[in-house]
Amino acid sequence: MDYDVVVSGGGPVGLMLACELRLGGARVAVLERLTEVDPTVKGGAITTPSAEALYRRGMLPALAEAQRQSMERFRAFMRERSDGGGDEAPGQGLGFVGHFAGIMLRADLVDRTGPDFGDTGPAAEIILVTQQEIERLLGERADELGVEVRRGVELTGFDEDDEGVTVRTSGGAIRAGWLVGCDGGRSTVRKLAGFAFPGTDPEITCHQAIVEMTGAEDLTVGWTITDTGLYAHGPMPGRIVTVEFDGPPADRNAPVTIEDLQERLRRVSGVDVTITEVRTATRFTDHARQVPEYRKGRVLLAGDAAHVHSAFGSQGLSLGIGDAMNLGWKLAAVVAGRAPEGLLDTYTTERHPVGAWVLDWTRSQVAAMRPDPQSRALRKIVSDLAETVTGTTYLAARLAGAVVRYELPGEHPLIGRSAPDLELADGSRLADHLHGGRALLLDLADAPELRARAAGYAGRVDIVTARCPSRPELAAVLVRPDGFTAWATDAGASGLAEALEEWFGVPEGAVAAG
Repeated sequence: MDYDVVVSGGGPVGLMLACELRLGGARVAVLERLTEVDPTVKGGAITTPSAEALYRRGMLPALAEAQRQSMERFRAFMRERSDGGGDEAPGQGLGFVGHFAGIMLRADLVDRTGPDFGDTGPAAEIILVTQQEIERLLGERADELGVEVRRGVELTGFDEDDEGVTVRTSGGAIRAGWLVGCDGGRSTVRKLAGFAFPGTDPEITCHQAIVEMTGAEDLTVGWTITDTGLYAHGPMPGRIVTVEFDGPPADRNAPVTIEDLQERLRRVSGVDVTITEVRTATRFTDHARQVPEYRKGRVLLAGDAAHVHSAFGSQGLSLGIGDAMNLGWKLAAVVAGRAPEGLLDTYTTERHPVGAWVLDWTRSQVAAMRPDPQSRALRKIVSDLAETVTGTTYLAARLAGAVVRYELPGEHPLIGRSAPDLELADGSRLADHLHGGRALLLDLADAPELRARAAGYAGRVDIVTARCPSRPELAAVLVRPDGFTAWATDAGASGLAEALEEWFGVPEGAVAAG
C-alpha cells in the first residue's frame, strides 16, 4: 500500500481528518484539485464544537489571533459606518450571539447556567474566525504532522477490492487501504461510489459577496427583512448577502457578475447602491440532502460530501469538523489493528443524527424567512420568543452547537456529551491533555483501581491523576480522542472496563493471553 488512507479534498474537513489520522499513526495523503486556498467568501464564524476541537489540539493561540484580526476588521467597518452617519444597528456588535433566520439573538438574554451550555473553557470565546483562516491553520498543522498534501491533483476514479482501494488521479494511480471523500457538496467520491443522496429541493437563490460600492450608507447594518426577501450588510467591510424566494438559479456554475449582484441588492433592499468592484462572490441555495450511510465498504464520506444545506447559521464548517474528529481516531485505530472494523459503524450512528438535525435547523430558518403571510406570521412569533430568556437560550444553544450528544451506554449525565473543560488543581485544563489525539482517563480521586484497569491501554489511553476543586463530586472521566465522554463516575469503577474495551479494544495483557 502507498498509504493507509487517501483523503479526497483538502479543505478544512479533509485537512482536519488527515491531521487526526496522522495523530493516530496512519499514513495519509490528501488530494486537492486547487493549488491554493480558495479565496471565495464562505463562512465567517465557527460554532463552539469546532473551536473546542481545535483548542483540544493545541491551536487556541492561533485561533485567538485570527479572531483578533477579524474583530479589527469588524471595528473598522463600524467606525466607517459611524463616520458616514450610520448607527450601529441591532444585530451587530458584541451584544449579539448570532441570528436565526436573520432574527438577531441578544447576548444578555442567554442563560449559560442551564444544561444546554457545558463548560467549554476558553473555546467559548472563539466565534469570528473565517473558513479561509481555519483552512490556512490546518494546512500548517498538516505540514507539521507530516501529512502529504498533493495540491493540483484531482481524483478521477477509483476501484475497490477486498484489500483496499486503487485511486486514479490526474497525477497517477495511488493504492490505499481506505478512501474518504471530503470533496464538497458535488462530491465526485460520493457519486462514483453510488451513495444515495435524498433530501429536499431548493426554493431560494442567495448571493454572498465582498464588494466595493457607493450608496451603502443607506443600507441597514445587520440582517433586514423586506417585502422581496432579506439582505445583510456587514459585519465586515463590503460584505453583502441577498436572499430571494424566486427559485433556484438556472445555472449554478454561471459567473456572479457585478450587474447581477447590483440588481439583486437593489431589488431586495430598495436602496440605489452602485457596486464598483467585486472582490469575491458566491451563489448558494437551500437544497438539503444527506446520505443514509456515511460508509460503503472501504469508502467513507465526511463534511459536505455527506450532507448539504443552506449556509444560514454557519453550521456547515463546524458540522464537517465534527465528522472529521469523530471519524479520524476510529479509522486510525482500525488501520493500526487496535480496533475491529465494526468500530466504523459508530461513525454513521453518531454523526448522521447530528447532520439530520442541522438540515432541519436550516430548513426551519428558510420557513421563517419566506415572504408569504403565513411565514411572516410565524416569523413574528419566533421574534417574540427571541425576546425572552428561554427562547433566546434555546436558539443560542443550538446555534452554538452546544447540544450535540451521542447515545452511549451509561447513566452518568456527562456520558455522550462533549467533555467539560475541567480546570485542574495543577493549573492545567482537560483540553491540555488531549493535544496528542489519544484518549484520556482523568482520575480525580487518586484511585489506584481505576489506573490499574486502564494499565493495559498504554499508547491508547493517557492516564492523568489530578484534583478538580470546581467539581469535587466527580471521581473520574474517560474521554475519547474526539473529546466526547465515554464514561464517567462520581464513585467507584463500575463500567470502566467495558467502556475501555468497547472503544479502545482489549488491553495488551488480554491480547498476549489470547
